[in-house]
Amino acid sequence: MILVPETPRFLIKRDRLDDAKKSLSILRRLPADHPEIVSEVKEIKANHDYEMTLGSSSYKVFFSNDNSENMRKRLLTGIGIQLLQQLTGANFIFYYGSSFFSSLGIKNSLTVSLITNSVNVGSTVPALWLVEEWGRRNLLLFGAAGMFVCQLAVGITGTAFSKAETANSIMIASICGYVFCYAFSWGYIGEIFPLKSRAKGMSISTAANWLLNWLLGYTTPMIVDTGSGKAGLEAKVFFIWAAFCALSFLFAWTCVYETKGFTLEQIDELYAKVPHAWQSPGFEPTVNFADVAQEVHQDDYMSSETRLTLAEIEASVLRRRNSISPEPIEIRLEMQESNEKLTEVKVSRSLT
Repeated sequence: MILVPETPRFLIKRDRLDDAKKSLSILRRLPADHPEIVSEVKEIKANHDYEMTLGSSSYKVFFSNDNSENMRKRLLTGIGIQLLQQLTGANFIFYYGSSFFSSLGIKNSLTVSLITNSVNVGSTVPALWLVEEWGRRNLLLFGAAGMFVCQLAVGITGTAFSKAETANSIMIASICGYVFCYAFSWGYIGEIFPLKSRAKGMSISTAANWLLNWLLGYTTPMIVDTGSGKAGLEAKVFFIWAAFCALSFLFAWTCVYETKGFTLEQIDELYAKVPHAWQSPGFEPTVNFADVAQEVHQDDYMSSETRLTLAEIEASVLRRRNSISPEPIEIRLEMQESNEKLTEVKVSRSLT
């Protein structure tokens, strides 16, 4: 952590723009004066200024009738992901794996638990690449489908061929497959909340996770173990986990927005403009916060008296853009052959 730079947004929040450029240049592996770095810092700064005009956030924003930022939808998505993370059965394997494997007659159950935990750690490595290559939504869908198949295989094998040596090998392989699909796919929460409400949104979502974690930790032995007053499901419990994996797939399809390649500022525009999660993969941002800040400042749209929503401000910006005459824009560029730098740009526009 000592080597990790401060986040650009934190530095901009502290009015340290130069440090923000340096930090972003490290993250993007580009020079601090690179046009992409300058543009992104400008965008982050504009977003921060915009959010400051909206005042401080509170927990009420997630339950208010104001739906301009879809805060309720974002919160329910975050809570749903956290709850389903528990209901897919991951912590059953990590908490009670050794005792469960022993009940199946598997020798060296502790070694098997060590293998599953090693798979859990190792599977996070491909996630670092897949999350940007496949996208968050696709990763969740693929992970949920893989977990469903593996959990179903464990349930069928453990129920139909209990304590057979070959069946035990199949169950161990299926559990490892499940852990692999779980570890590299099931995540995605923090970036769906705006900066001003992220801490509060994350706190509610994480509280839901730990509450269900405690509940499952307390009740699972009663469901799985045999004996007086216990359900004695044993391997049949994996059918329950498989059902929740199927539910996770449906939830990811209907509720999880694709945020691949978007800045945190563009995610706000995504939630403002796209009504359904399954439409999000084709979304392309049209107006950034830097454009909004430049266009609307002269009309004071960001004053405390007005405070239009982001979608309303962007609609105004687009109307302004469309009002520009389609007459040709004369541009003259002269390039120096030695360093290929732009030396002169002359632009003349005619407005209607």
